[in-house]
Amino acid sequence: MTDIAAARWPGIAHTPQTPFKARVARTILRPAVTRTPVRLTFPDGTVWGHGGPDSPEMAVVRPAAFFRRLGADSKIGFGEAYMAGDWTAGPGTDLADLLTPFAERLTHLVPKPLQRLRVFVDKKLPHHEKNSIEGSRSNIERHYDLSNEMFATFLDPTMSYSSAWFASTDDEPLETAQLRKIDGILDQAHVGEGTRVLEIGTGWGALAIRAAQRGAHVTTITISQEQAALAQQRIDAAGLTDRVDLRLQDYREVQGQFDAIVSVEMIEAVGEEYWPTYFAAIDRLLAPGGSVSIQAITMAHHRYLATRNSYGWIQKYIFPGGLIPSLDAIDSTLAEHTTLKVTERRSLGQDYARTLHLWREQFLANWAGVQAQGFDETFRRMWEFYLAYCEAGFRVGYIDVFQLQMSRP
Repeated sequence: MTDIAAARWPGIAHTPQTPFKARVARTILRPAVTRTPVRLTFPDGTVWGHGGPDSPEMAVVRPAAFFRRLGADSKIGFGEAYMAGDWTAGPGTDLADLLTPFAERLTHLVPKPLQRLRVFVDKKLPHHEKNSIEGSRSNIERHYDLSNEMFATFLDPTMSYSSAWFASTDDEPLETAQLRKIDGILDQAHVGEGTRVLEIGTGWGALAIRAAQRGAHVTTITISQEQAALAQQRIDAAGLTDRVDLRLQDYREVQGQFDAIVSVEMIEAVGEEYWPTYFAAIDRLLAPGGSVSIQAITMAHHRYLATRNSYGWIQKYIFPGGLIPSLDAIDSTLAEHTTLKVTERRSLGQDYARTLHLWREQFLANWAGVQAQGFDETFRRMWEFYLAYCEAGFRVGYIDVFQLQMSRP
């Protein structure tokens, strides 16, 4: 851990001094692993788990540090231990393959009597990460403004940072699948010649460009300055400057009427407190007879209820202020605060697992280019864990992603 920059990674460079909690974590983890088809290997030759020699291997490199992090905060410490190098995937083991059996059993790893104690140990969402107008800008900057060049090292040429939609062929290029996803959203929202479109969350401009190429007039909004700068360049290069109005603007500040409103994987960054505001804004801005299509990552309603107020590794290191809704939560918010309802659902969960796998392959293959931009080894392990962790979740259906069409009855 001598290479970890303490100023940049204070939670990683310093191991928690929690010997008692470490013993508790060890006591809980061992029987959990015995019910999981993996192997935990230790430097002294000890092996936990009932997986055979070909099962995924989790190599615990520094057991004392690993269990101390796990004991200090199980939801955050597991990922932090990977970032620190306290554990890693064994030789020949893909990280997502290792995490998948854990994801399948995530709700049963901890005994039910102990699960009831989570209310006493779960950390609450930090107040400074609330998604007010100012808070949202800060949260978005921490992720999407990292570096356009960094994202370009692993995204396809459309620069789409959301689930693709693959055909059945195994060798389909990611770019083709991303364009199919975009067309799916535009088709759900009935975007065509002359349609007035509002896009909430520009990304790097791919959807706005595609909509404008259909003959639509697009207003696209973002609060990421880095994304806006590159998206504008891409819009100009496509010769669509007169059809796309790109604004640095929060969704709460938009005025006007639009025939179609689209938003791709934006709701996860809105925050539960602001879901009514978000959907009410869409309802207010949608012209009579208009249609909405959003792409939303979701989880089962009982899991959403169990985790809605707790702070996890993803929120601390990847998406501050983020919260994944359930389909039920979306339906109830629409019913209580809008005149809209969901009229079509399309699941792309397995497509997201494949998308994430391709991103991780590209990220690791192009790591030298990312490192040359000033990102360190701890960042590499953080992003490798993030992409594999999410891939495992989508593989087993712990999380899903839907294209949701909404309209007024």
